[in-house]
Amino acid sequence: MNTNKKEALLHAAKELFGECGYVETTFKKISERAGVALGLLTHHYGNKEKLFLASGLDVLANFLEKLREATAGATSGFDGVMLFCRTYLDFSIDKDSNWLVLVRCSPYSDMKTKTDRDIMDSMFSQVHQELEQIIVRGIKDGTITNVDSKATAQVIISLMVGANRTKVLTPYACPSLYEDVLAFVSRAIRA
Repeated sequence: MNTNKKEALLHAAKELFGECGYVETTFKKISERAGVALGLLTHHYGNKEKLFLASGLDVLANFLEKLREATAGATSGFDGVMLFCRTYLDFSIDKDSNWLVLVRCSPYSDMKTKTDRDIMDSMFSQVHQELEQIIVRGIKDGTITNVDSKATAQVIISLMVGANRTKVLTPYACPSLYEDVLAFVSRAIRA
């Protein structure tokens, strides 16, 4: 039963951190949303910063799993990059993904301590590494033009981040933004 309560607290925290941000999310709001006694938050997570980090790490772990699942069956490096990008963008608008926690919990956003930033940075670097490996595969199999894999992964991730922030945080994203971004990536890397 404690595991279910701990999971309920984490789920409520992810929702509220995504909706309200770090400052506006309180332990009281989390416990009320989860329907769990306030004291269990401290018992399971210690403090708000630790819960924020746990929320971000949980969403990021699910994100990495989705990226790996999507690209595992790619027939080529090029197909892998396109699946990676499609999955990235789809995850970012999936209402059940709690994506906004990552937007707020990146090592460059609301993380309060250097230790927490370093932990998140380490996890985020896995996203880059996954993409870089797929690009290397595409260069080797001839489906991706000969590029600097590390720099190209950085540019593509930056494009995904920018497109996502434009789509979910601004009122001026064109309806075809994600499709346009995918077409741009395809033109840029295809051999």
